[in-house]
Order: sequence, then C-alpha cells, then structure tokens
Amino acid sequence: MSGFSSEERAAPFTLEYRVFLSECRRSAAPPRPTVHSFPGLASRPNLGACGPRLASRPGRGLGSSSRSPGPGPARPSHFTCPARGRDGVGRRFSFTSRDVFHMVVEVPRWSNAKMEIATKDPLNPIKQDVKKGKLRYVANLFPYKGYIWNYGAIPQTWEDPGHDDKHTGCCGDNDPIDVCEIGGKVCARGEIIRVKVLGILAMIDEGETDWKVIAINVDDPDAANYNDINDVKRLKPGYLEATVDWFRRYKVPDGKPENQFAFNAEFKNKDFAMDIIKSTHDHWRALVTKKIDGKGISCMNTTVSESPFKCDPDAAKAIVDALPPPCESACTVPTDVDKWFHHQKN
Repeated sequence: MSGFSSEERAAPFTLEYRVFLSECRRSAAPPRPTVHSFPGLASRPNLGACGPRLASRPGRGLGSSSRSPGPGPARPSHFTCPARGRDGVGRRFSFTSRDVFHMVVEVPRWSNAKMEIATKDPLNPIKQDVKKGKLRYVANLFPYKGYIWNYGAIPQTWEDPGHDDKHTGCCGDNDPIDVCEIGGKVCARGEIIRVKVLGILAMIDEGETDWKVIAINVDDPDAANYNDINDVKRLKPGYLEATVDWFRRYKVPDGKPENQFAFNAEFKNKDFAMDIIKSTHDHWRALVTKKIDGKGISCMNTTVSESPFKCDPDAAKAIVDALPPPCESACTVPTDVDKWFHHQKN
C-alpha cells in the first residue's frame, strides 16, 4: 500500500520556507504538485460499522514515520494530488455513495501561521502567506486560539474566478476548495488525510465566492457518527456557530470589513456540498488541460497524462533540490501572535 509524505525546505516561519508533497512507494519518486498531481477523491472500497475502510493510510505528516516503504517523488501540492483514488483527468469523479476525499492540511488546529498552497509557484508548495513583505499570522479572535479546525484544501479542485456561481452570484476566489476538518486530532502541516464530507458554508470574501467544506477525518474514532451537517449540530453544539463567527471576523484585526455569507450563513448539507465539489473539480479539469486561462496559476504536474503541463519527474525534483535544505530550528514567532483580539460584534 502507498501513502504520502511531505518534505520541508528552509526553516518554518521564514520567507523561504516551503513544504512539498510526495508519494511513498518502493522506488524513489519526484515531488508532486499539491493541487494537480494528488487525487482529491479517496478510495473507499466499503463501509462498515466503524465507518469508512480505506485502501491505504495517509502519510503521517512532518517529522513522523510512515508504514510505506520509502519516499516518492514530490507532487504539486494542491492541484495534482488526486481528489479521490487515481491520477489523471481521464477518470471523472464518481459520486455514488462516495463522500471521502483527500485533504491537504495547510494549517493545523490552534496554530496562527497563515500557511497556504502557493498556486502560482512551480509544484504548488505550501508556504506562509506574505503581506507587505511580512509573514502573515491570523489573530486570536477572543475566545478562539488561531484556526479552530485543521484547515486545508481538496486537491484537483479550483474555484474559477471567471465563473459566476449560480448560488452566490459571485465568481470564485482562484483557489482550490477549502476544508475545515473537525475531528479530534491536531494534524501536521503538509499531512494528507482522508476526510468524510458533511456539509458546506458559502462565504463571500471581498466579493468572491469562497466555499468552506465541513468534513471529518475518517480515522477519527467518532467518524462513523458523523454523516451529514445535522450530526455536527447535534454532537458538537456551538461549533458551526463559532465557525461562522470566526470566518466573519478573522480579517477585522487587519483593518478589513467583516466577511459576508450566502444563504444567510446557513450550512448546506452533504449532497449540496458534493455538487459544489464536483463543480470545482470540473473547473480544475478545464484548467489543467488548458481549456481555460489559468491567469498565472502554475499547472506544472507529474501525473496528469492529458495535461500539456505535465513535466518529467527529474525536472520536478530539480526544483526542490535547488531550494535551501530543511532546517529543524524554526525562526522565532512574533510575541504579539499570542495576544487576544477583542472586537465588538455587530
């Protein structure tokens, strides 16, 4: 069985820091683009009383071991990692009784560093967002500490900025679709996990549609108890309300207005979420096969056979090898990151 692993370059909390993803297998393999080369849709052979049983286990994340035989090639981070089971655009999503997807973890729960998939960089590594030359950290909005879920994205999806969403009336935000994972484990940055989709929230961020998928890690001990958004309301009372509150206000400390929501900030159910994910996957297919202008997005990949952007694995490896080596000692995080931000709600 094969899994996924991550490879760091440079030191965390620096401008040079990058996380590349790769597939673990018997022979050495090059890095893969996070977005394009990993499948979004995860294998789900059968369901038992204990929830989904998957064909392979996800990588364990940074600084931890995997049961897989060895490191594989780096993949482009968010676009090429298959959303479900296999690489390539020739295999369309099949959504019959299937609700388990790969999620690339960008930000572990409780952390503040605003890590994100660099869609315009070759191989789409994860890196820390920068504003006016400074690394970005989200504020601790009282009573929250950093991000209140494991936060990341489903690979092989894209919210098309040229597509006017019929539900929101706004175009996409030019990124893969975001995921809030609500399980009990704090995941690692760069970890690829399998998540069960439960519902979705439609945020409007500065006039752009920014969907937020609500999901749970299939390896969570309680995953079998969660099958739709109403289960979250019942079993984690207040969590969804806190999610809306967090997304509404998280940019206020930076001097920006509160975010808005479609549907009166109502969470839509699993079926609705699956339709949205399929739509974003279709947009990604058009992007990676050059049927639409990517407007600066790097579609370089190592696995999508029908993509004109597919590159030789050695070329991908050379990109990673040219960067500074990993550094175990992270740079100091500014002390004000730990402060609470108090803001009067409207």
